[in-house]
Amino acid sequence: MILIAGGTGTLGRHLVPLLMARDLPVRLLARRPQETPAGLPGTHVEVVLGDVRDPAVLRAALEGVDTVVSAITGFGGPGALGTKAVDRDGNLALIQAARQAGVQHVVLLSVQQADPDHPIELFRDKWAAEEALRASGLAWTIVRPTAYLETWLGIIGGPLVATGRTRIFGHGHNPINFVSAADVARLVELAIVDTSLRHTAIEAAGPANLTLDELAGVVEAVAGRTGTKQHLPPLAMRLMGLLMGIANPVLGAQITAARIMDSRDMSVDGPALRGPFPSIPLTSAADVAARLFGSTDAALSGE
Repeated sequence: MILIAGGTGTLGRHLVPLLMARDLPVRLLARRPQETPAGLPGTHVEVVLGDVRDPAVLRAALEGVDTVVSAITGFGGPGALGTKAVDRDGNLALIQAARQAGVQHVVLLSVQQADPDHPIELFRDKWAAEEALRASGLAWTIVRPTAYLETWLGIIGGPLVATGRTRIFGHGHNPINFVSAADVARLVELAIVDTSLRHTAIEAAGPANLTLDELAGVVEAVAGRTGTKQHLPPLAMRLMGLLMGIANPVLGAQITAARIMDSRDMSVDGPALRGPFPSIPLTSAADVAARLFGSTDAALSGE
């Protein structure tokens, strides 16, 4: 049995069908009923509802489990709890419970550039989870994706396609490596079935480093029209991050992260990092945009 914690998120929607195609039994741990996977192929996906920090929930979720995939994050999305609560504390609880339950292998979704001194809180909390997993005595594989194309094309391209206008955080000129969650899911699938990848860290990068302005351009090319792009100045983002950090710490952390991404070196040589995995395609931003926004007619109508 494979437990995917956070399996209803961006990664899980791609990973679950891959595992089901292999006839592998899958169980999902989801925090809310509305996150359960309606429309997934097949009928053999179990779902356990509850918070990953709840020992009783973890005991139920881990019963009979051989492999755990942790794709949990508190960084964004509806009802996000924050990275300290989920990416750090949630993973620490999951790792400890997995060890107690006799789990054989844990695959942890971390982040490219995870580091204890990183200016973005998410990266520090992912590093803490990595360290806990390495010290746990469990067999482990760490997968470190760069920024998901699906997430950022949605943030920038969704409003552009629906309304003809979008907001870009910062100057929009800083190259960032973006990877498709579909590619990352293929790497996680490989980490599950290939025992030679245990006790290794996989750098899951994409084919190109793109600025946020260039991502918007990709969406414009798919939609066949030019939209209006409003840039949010870094100073305004700094002030918003500080103010929102008081009223809504999760949103404040998101704004601060976007400001840092506007200036920090977030580029990598994606094809070189992905060299050890030639069977997995390097999906382009244009391909993901076409999948997200469909045909030109659908894109222009906002469907």
